[in-house]
Amino acid sequence: MNAPDLDPDLLKAFLAVAEHRSFTRAAHLLNRTQSAVSLQVRRLEERLGTKLFQRDRAGVLPTAAGNELRNYARRILALNAEAVGALRARKTEAEVRLGVMDDYGTIVIPPLLASFAQNHPLVRVEIETGLTAMMPARLGEAYDLVIAMHPQGRGTGDLLRREQAVWAAASSYRTATQAPLAMALYPSGCLFRQWAAEALDAAGRPWRLAYVSRTLAAVEQIAAAGLAVTVVKAGTMPARLRRLSGRDGFPPLPAADIRLHRARNLSRAGALLADHLQRGISEPAALC
Repeated sequence: MNAPDLDPDLLKAFLAVAEHRSFTRAAHLLNRTQSAVSLQVRRLEERLGTKLFQRDRAGVLPTAAGNELRNYARRILALNAEAVGALRARKTEAEVRLGVMDDYGTIVIPPLLASFAQNHPLVRVEIETGLTAMMPARLGEAYDLVIAMHPQGRGTGDLLRREQAVWAAASSYRTATQAPLAMALYPSGCLFRQWAAEALDAAGRPWRLAYVSRTLAAVEQIAAAGLAVTVVKAGTMPARLRRLSGRDGFPPLPAADIRLHRARNLSRAGALLADHLQRGISEPAALC
């Protein structure tokens, strides 16, 4: 004998009555007549071959079978909604504008976009990399999502992870022979440039801004060639550079918070991408 089907519409009517203990309130919630809701519950009882409600002075109460069905009904309806949402999202052609730091845009984000595209192939992502200090102010105008760097403990948006700023240079670089110290940094407005200048000045170490570039690739290339020292995130440390520390004569640097900013009235595609990036980037164990 085939098992009876559990029609989602019948389950919705059943749950509405079970949650509100009233056919009248359930009918109002579902925008149906009371007789229509009663008929749906009766059909469900007939399919299952058991009574789901009983009446007493407190109102309409689920039977033991009704209470058992409530948990299954919630799970079935939740899975149904998840499946419908996922399949609809696949058919939704949309564009999401993402602003992000250069290193994340070239190292962290591409694998996440690849996995996102598997489930949402029609969502186009327009990505812009660069200094993120002013990007959150342009949410809605130029960006739908921004992944930006902030001083530790400051900034709005969702905290994704914490990144330690570190000094970096070529493995063959000898800092003791450099006076003043040659630095390869990013343009004015970059948090790492500010922190490097403040730390070196506070330590009384002479330095000069020898190279400036907006791109990680150029700064990394200069540092890898042994021409200068730079500052990078420990989490995206280029393999061909080595980390410098106090043993090399460098003062400690602060940590930065990486935060996700969302535009108001974010599209469904934007919300899906935001949730995907948040799951992919967040590292709770690293937030210390």
